[in-house]
Amino acid sequence: MNPKAFDIISSIREAQGRDLVILGHHYQSDQVIRHVDLTGDSLELSRKIMGVDAKYIVFCGVYFMAESAAVLAKPGQKVFIPDDTAGCTMSNMAPARLVEQIMKKLMARGKKIIPLAYVNSSAEVKALCGRLGGSVCTSANAETMLRWAMRQGQGVLFLPDRNLAMNTADRLGIKESKRLILDIRSQGRNLDLDAANAADLLIWPGLCVTHHRFKESRVSEIRAQEPNALIVVHPETPPPAVKASDAAGSTSFIIKYVREAPPGAKIYIGTEINLVKRLGDQYQGEKTVRPLFPSSCLNMAKITEENLAVILENLESAPPVEVPEEITANARIALERMLEACA
Repeated sequence: MNPKAFDIISSIREAQGRDLVILGHHYQSDQVIRHVDLTGDSLELSRKIMGVDAKYIVFCGVYFMAESAAVLAKPGQKVFIPDDTAGCTMSNMAPARLVEQIMKKLMARGKKIIPLAYVNSSAEVKALCGRLGGSVCTSANAETMLRWAMRQGQGVLFLPDRNLAMNTADRLGIKESKRLILDIRSQGRNLDLDAANAADLLIWPGLCVTHHRFKESRVSEIRAQEPNALIVVHPETPPPAVKASDAAGSTSFIIKYVREAPPGAKIYIGTEINLVKRLGDQYQGEKTVRPLFPSSCLNMAKITEENLAVILENLESAPPVEVPEEITANARIALERMLEACA
């Protein structure tokens, strides 16, 4: 705890009143979360942005989340992030220029491909989806949005997370023979266009390094040592570990799962460690909550109490998160399609 930063943040929040709203993702540290007005996962925070009237919005999360907030913000609102280097490795695995090149190759034979981007993607990729008739999804609504996308065309490109794509396809009963993980190397020159044309679900080969660490072997170890333990994981986890677990779902799903577990339950959770620790503290003495494997997001950790204090001290002079208008318009279309489909 930094007493000076704590006092600065508390003082500015009081002085700004309704002109300031601080949003925080569940993966933020406790030192940051205690200053947040609204918490949630990506879907919850997207919905909440629409109802925020504050002049200043400070997003404690990673950069693509702050971009989405800027896209959905009202005219005159300013969105800030305490550290603009808090990126996302998964998002970086799908640069917009390469996504557009791959889409052109996939559609060259006249097949209507609908791009569906996980929210862990840049504003440029979201805008591409909006422009080409597609949308975005979160881990909480991936099934709903994949069903939606499959009704819009003759095939879907799901990007950038292959684990979420495969796990969602399993839930929807999409045959493995109708899926294809794309080879995007060499700017797409290795694409098997015949196989792509025959598939219903085309999958970008990205992943979340935080969640990819959760393995089936670890689930098996816990099963052998503690057969009565419950295991719940995030759907960015590799499919074998998801299938071996008791349940899989978004961060909001995991929170609900722990809340509804019976008293005395021992629950192992496969997601970012800050949320696991917070749930462990919350239910201490009632239930036992442990990490499936301690895994932290280094980019989420870039947001600290200290740099939150700094950005709040400089709201009038700090550069806000800005998305060019031509990108904002199409990215907003993609995001609003999701919010409408999941209303």
